[in-house]
Amino acid sequence: MEPPLSGGPARDGAGSRDTGSRPRTVVAAPADTGSTEAVGGTDRTRVRRLPELAVHDRATLHAVLDAGRVGHLAIGDGHQPYALPVAYARDGERVLLHGSTGSRLFRHLAAGAPACLTVTLLDGLVLARSAFASSMNYRCAMVLGELSVVDGDDRLVALERISEHLLPGRWAAIRPPSAKELAATLVLALPLDECSVKVSAGPPDDDADDLDRPVWAGVVPVEETLGTPQPDPRLRHDLPPPEW
Repeated sequence: MEPPLSGGPARDGAGSRDTGSRPRTVVAAPADTGSTEAVGGTDRTRVRRLPELAVHDRATLHAVLDAGRVGHLAIGDGHQPYALPVAYARDGERVLLHGSTGSRLFRHLAAGAPACLTVTLLDGLVLARSAFASSMNYRCAMVLGELSVVDGDDRLVALERISEHLLPGRWAAIRPPSAKELAATLVLALPLDECSVKVSAGPPDDDADDLDRPVWAGVVPVEETLGTPQPDPRLRHDLPPPEW
């Protein structure tokens, strides 16, 4: 699994949830080649609530997307909005997703309907001395845009990319999709052209008047872990589970 991204060296100018007095710590991945446009550079992606938590470098955007496995894809259908949980993988300066050709919403997306993808990583529960100051430590990326269909030979490459992001090393061992399965699968790509990233980290930001309250305060880390593999009851070969 991916290592936590919090706890690295502090960055100059990184703010707290409220006053900007505490450093925010983020470990950024090496920048990929491709777009160099600053994150949060449009009116729609500018962080307005607690703007000091906004992160504008693309390396941090990549790091958040690479650490996540599930995103939420929002789309409007008439007057009704929908948000779908989706598996995804970052491929350079785009995000790859797949779904059923029978999905009405995925067909809308394939036709160019505008969408919003969010990926949120919960890093900790911030226990303050007041309900108002209690919060969460998190990393969140938002991507706006229109998705395009990935087809031809690129579709199988994209499916391998998604598989390897979610299940490292499995693609080489498992059966690849059949022609029938490929015909039932839509693969879409969302460019990382209009994005924002917001990161909140650090201890509680209690008011000075609350510091003498006899209440424990601090951060309870939240970590994602993989459990003990449970073999399929129909497993016919004595094979070890993947070493993740």
